[in-house]
Amino acid sequence: MSKVVNLRQARKQRARAEKAAQADANAARHGRSKAARELEKTTAEKARRDLDGHRLE
Repeated sequence: MSKVVNLRQARKQRARAEKAAQADANAARHGRSKAARELEKTTAEKARRDLDGHRLE
């Protein structure tokens, strides 16, 4: 005997899966957010300045 399936729930589950797949594709295409890029850039800049500050002449 077959299992009874709630069509409304199946439709919502399929929509969620499609939305998650689209989100993964967008994340792979666009990479990191602008805030994340800026944060990495500023931390690298600060690390470079700190290292240069400890340098002996």
